[in-house]
Amino acid sequence: MASPEFILMLTRADRTVPDAMDLLREALASGVRHIGFKNVGQPLAEQRRLAEAIRAAGGTLYLEVVSLDEASERASAEAALELGVDYLLGGTRPEVALSVIQGGGVRYFPFAGRIAGHPSVLEGSIAEIVDSACRLCARDGVDGVDLLAYRHAGDAAAVIREVCGGVAKPVIVAGSIDRPERIAAARDGGAAAFTVGTAALDRAFAARSPGLAGQIEAIRDALAVLATPGG
Repeated sequence: MASPEFILMLTRADRTVPDAMDLLREALASGVRHIGFKNVGQPLAEQRRLAEAIRAAGGTLYLEVVSLDEASERASAEAALELGVDYLLGGTRPEVALSVIQGGGVRYFPFAGRIAGHPSVLEGSIAEIVDSACRLCARDGVDGVDLLAYRHAGDAAAVIREVCGGVAKPVIVAGSIDRPERIAAARDGGAAAFTVGTAALDRAFAARSPGLAGQIEAIRDALAVLATPGG
């Protein structure tokens, strides 16, 4: 089974961090090229600086929407076009986002399920979440779904497995992946990618070396173990 893609988010508690540019330099020096940030926490001008630096390094750029009101979702979709992002993640109003980005070359992965609060949590039964994911993936312009599996009160591994098995489009598992076992659940459940933000910035992974570079190394080590037959 193929390992999922690791996406580093320059975020803590669903907000882009003040020192995102410094962290970005460290991440790029460590070879990370799938990098994202949230639509809140930094003004658009700073988001533009981050986007330009990620693109200049040949990276793939992700913007995740955590604001749940219609005006913020529309503004975030407009920002995605302005910033030239590769992926727009999150949000709960596909009709709003798609009306802005369709034809703009942005891949769109809205949140599956019922989302509440900030930091965002995933509510509802597994069946309801799967149904939501299926309905989203049936829409033209939706390239996959963003799944907050570890923000759900139930069995996160089952949520991942059932959603990935229920849709024909890619699933990105986002939020609260802070240990190798959760990376394994994303891999075993069939996720195409997973994001790590707060956990890496707060040094949640046991690492051989300090700083963000050590966290990136630990996440890569976990993926390497998972990629080994029987791992």
